[in-house]
Amino acid sequence: MNRKLLRSVREYKRETILTPVFVALEVFMEVLIPLLMAKIIDVGIMNGDIGYIIRIGIVLVALAMVSLFFGAKAGQLGAIAAAGYAKNLRHDIFYKIQDFSFGNIDHFSTPSLVTRLTTDITNVQMAYMFTIRLLARAPIMIVLSWIMTLTINVPIAIMLLIMVPILGGVLIYIAKKAHPHFIQVFDEYDVLNNTVQENVNAARVVKAYVREDHENEKFGKISSIVFKLFTKAEKIVAWNSPIMQFTIYGVVIFMVLIGGEGIIQGTMQTGELTSIIVYALQILMSLMMVTFVFVMIMIAEASTDRIQEVLEEVPEMIDDDNALTEVANGDIDFEHVDFSYSGEGGNLSLKDVNLHIKSGQIVGVIGGTGSAKSTLVQLIPRLYDVTGGCVKVGGIDVRKYNLKALRDQVSMVLQKNVLFTGSIYENIRWGDENASDAEVQRVCKLAQADGFIQEFPGKYDTMIVEGGNNVSGGQKQRLCIARALLKKPKILILDDSTSAVDTKTDALIRQAFREEIPDTTKIIIAQRVSSVEDADVIIVMDNGEINGIGTSEELLKTNEIYREVYESQVKGGADNE
Repeated sequence: MNRKLLRSVREYKRETILTPVFVALEVFMEVLIPLLMAKIIDVGIMNGDIGYIIRIGIVLVALAMVSLFFGAKAGQLGAIAAAGYAKNLRHDIFYKIQDFSFGNIDHFSTPSLVTRLTTDITNVQMAYMFTIRLLARAPIMIVLSWIMTLTINVPIAIMLLIMVPILGGVLIYIAKKAHPHFIQVFDEYDVLNNTVQENVNAARVVKAYVREDHENEKFGKISSIVFKLFTKAEKIVAWNSPIMQFTIYGVVIFMVLIGGEGIIQGTMQTGELTSIIVYALQILMSLMMVTFVFVMIMIAEASTDRIQEVLEEVPEMIDDDNALTEVANGDIDFEHVDFSYSGEGGNLSLKDVNLHIKSGQIVGVIGGTGSAKSTLVQLIPRLYDVTGGCVKVGGIDVRKYNLKALRDQVSMVLQKNVLFTGSIYENIRWGDENASDAEVQRVCKLAQADGFIQEFPGKYDTMIVEGGNNVSGGQKQRLCIARALLKKPKILILDDSTSAVDTKTDALIRQAFREEIPDTTKIIIAQRVSSVEDADVIIVMDNGEINGIGTSEELLKTNEIYREVYESQVKGGADNE
């Protein structure tokens, strides 16, 4: 098992240590049972001593009950230790992901992270439980059973001593041959989970375009790949059973030949031969157990590597010990900012951006698809860090702020709106978990969401299903805006967050912004000119650069991109009326 991952055992160390202790006690009881059975046969039955048989029988039952107790206790403790270990691993991974920046998350796909939190951890959990139980049991059983065999018949003990390492080597070789196929399986699991996730999330689109057959075919292909890889691995592992059975029967035949001759010559008794056969079977079955656990460990090894990748991922953004916790105001400055999603040396998405926004201003951002509008605003709350230059909020480089403090003052409604399972109250309170009902209702009125909420039977207690699929796109956007407003931020960023609402509602939202939160800096990214036309300043983005800055009137005179967009939307719309 991986030592770094074993740190996650933590409070379950006691159960982890006690499990093999109880396993050892169980094995010790089991090893004594064949010896007493031999006594019953060789002494009790051979001499017709019923009293002896009863006495030894009672001892046998007592040993069996004690063995059962130790075995049950070992199973209970092992299950607690393994389940607790898995719980801690999930905790560690999930909490680690919370510290990831968008750049860190980009290193892993969402389905891959889900697989690591579920399938991979389950594999590690099972391997851990088998290790502390079966892998602890097997060596003890093999050693004690062999010692007992040695005390009864030396030639048979020597034969087992030669047979065990040979058989063990063969079984381990088989397990190693299967290992690469198991590794490939988990990579394909990521693809399989991605296919399922895409299909479920885009169920409406799939049905709208009648693409069920295509999706079924895509799922069938990746499912077949997983099936073939598993089949290859299992075909190799399947050799374990026949080899084991052949060895067991061969060993039994040799023992019967040697033991039978000893009985005829009077050097061995019938009960002793019986006990030796039991000991031999215990040794061989324990060896089979070791190889089974070995296969499980190798399967888990691939999962362990994938889990460790997440745990060893270094967060790109770490707060300094002296990080600032107060944001003075909503001033925003971009000073010679370059940014690349690939880091230094990569293609620049933003190039030498210089920008100065005063606290309380309404700023519109407009530009074509791929002009880096979203990239520009994502640098303000440090969803990504600049590649060159610096971004300042309140006159301070954002990298000097405590991340939580900064993001509490920079409220952002992302392009892709997300609501969570829960009531409308619970969703809005993501902005402030201690907000009163009246405060929640107030921001919903500002976001023009109160009207449609009041029409729901449950009003603010109406449950939102996963992803917000029981509300329309425009309703979802207004709920997300309300959630952002509840934070009472110094900077509010709307990344194309009113695209699904009508122009009248859009205007009412902007009017509420101007009247109710005049001191908050408001940045509005939009495709519609009408959404930014009355802004204090409009920024025109083109190919990662600022193409123009000014009011709508100024840009109409000086900026060709803005003028073309304005004329195509405003004049085009007027001609069609």
